Amino acid sequence: MNRIRVRFAPSPTGALHIGGVRTVLYNYLFAKKHKGVFILRIEDTDQSRFVEGAEQYIRESLNWLGIIPDEGIEEGGAFGPYKQSERKDHYIKYALQLIDDGKAYYAFDTPEELEAMRQRMKETGEANPVYNFATRGEMKNSLTLSGEDVQARLSSGFPYVIRLLVPSDEEVQLVDIVRGEVRVHSSNIDDKILVKSDGLPTYHLANVVDDHLMEITHVIRGEEWLPSAPLHVLLYRFLGWEDDMPRFAHLPLLLKPDGNGKLSKRSADKLGIPIFPLDWTDPKTAEVSKGFREEGYLPEALVNFLALLGWNPGTERELFDMEALISEFSLEKIGKSGARFDIEKAKWFNQQYLKEKENTELAGDFLTDIQNAGFKCSGEKAEAICGLLKERVIFPKEILEQGIYFFEPPTSYDEKVVRKKWNDEAITVLSGFVQELGELDNFNRETVVEALNRILEKENIKMGRIMQALRLAVTGVGSGPDLMEIMVVLGREEVIERINNALTKIEGHGQ
Repeated sequence: MNRIRVRFAPSPTGALHIGGVRTVLYNYLFAKKHKGVFILRIEDTDQSRFVEGAEQYIRESLNWLGIIPDEGIEEGGAFGPYKQSERKDHYIKYALQLIDDGKAYYAFDTPEELEAMRQRMKETGEANPVYNFATRGEMKNSLTLSGEDVQARLSSGFPYVIRLLVPSDEEVQLVDIVRGEVRVHSSNIDDKILVKSDGLPTYHLANVVDDHLMEITHVIRGEEWLPSAPLHVLLYRFLGWEDDMPRFAHLPLLLKPDGNGKLSKRSADKLGIPIFPLDWTDPKTAEVSKGFREEGYLPEALVNFLALLGWNPGTERELFDMEALISEFSLEKIGKSGARFDIEKAKWFNQQYLKEKENTELAGDFLTDIQNAGFKCSGEKAEAICGLLKERVIFPKEILEQGIYFFEPPTSYDEKVVRKKWNDEAITVLSGFVQELGELDNFNRETVVEALNRILEKENIKMGRIMQALRLAVTGVGSGPDLMEIMVVLGREEVIERINNALTKIEGHGQ
């Protein structure tokens, strides 16, 4: 078997949809699993839809996710150029070959003539009028015009397109790795345009030609391309490449979180969830769409989440880093049914990966958040705070939100905790605890615990009865990470001052 070669071939027409991210991920995993080659090819032949900055956005997205092409515009390779707009001569050559072989033809129909044909078809009851075996005979093309007329039109620069000559009565079939056997009667395939009037190829021709010339062995793409697969099979056959045709795998749709319908930008916007890997600013409308990166998702968490949207490893295991995904991935384990885009599950994955992050790694971004909020903090303190809070948050940005008490003393106190836990016992213990802290030579977790135990023993009060009141005095809230560690991070003077403030402000509320 030839070496596995797969490609991701996006069009630079806007931001990269999260469904496209899953497609590129599956291509990448499959290539790496089989020690093959992953190619990034830019399909930019539709110049009318070209969006400035889209190509760079795609590259940045893949880099962030850790999906690095083996061949491409920047990487180079023996099968370039890797941008379709630079490969025009290839397509024209094969389009003319199809014409010479009687598998394609010139069509000179004007927009008005095409519209008139559609109206005639609708009047006969045809719900979906197309240019095919039933209509081509009444149109202006090289099948109906004389050879002299065709040459005259070509010589004079008369606008034309090149269409595929689809057989009228033939069954086209392929075996899809995900879908199984697919059969389509050729009467349901119209004479697709292969070369547009601007001389550039359509997706169908360029895609097939490039896949063949780049020796692509597997085409892994979204379900929306399944209707085009029989047409591509015909092209491979007509060009004499049927024996080298790649295997197809059409991936299931990504569905909205409730499972009803395809996940679109509009539906994602309504739900307030991101649908692009990175922030995207529409160059025409200036509308900003939030990306997963800017929302606080870790790339490894997003990769893990997306991998399981359609692919099932066959076990109960859920956490896979990239190396494990490569090892376990199989196209045969991709399901046919649409995959529900459960954003809560995406958050769960983020939480799992955040817990495993080194405190030093988290502290870098955390220090930036602290500085942006107008606070000062040492690297050591930032690492300690990240270590205390990383298991209690979903996104890194929440570390500061939940740990604001590390930088600002409480100005208010949780009323529920005050009513329930602020009483004479608490006031007595906290007052004695302040005195004990003031007499410590060293301030660390062990000495703080010993000081608290001394006053509890003296007053014959159990720790559980006053811990929430102590937390309230120090942080203003009734729950959080290890309180002793919080106090060590804050330092003795700060802890004493906060407890004294609480004794002054809250005293009498819970009595």
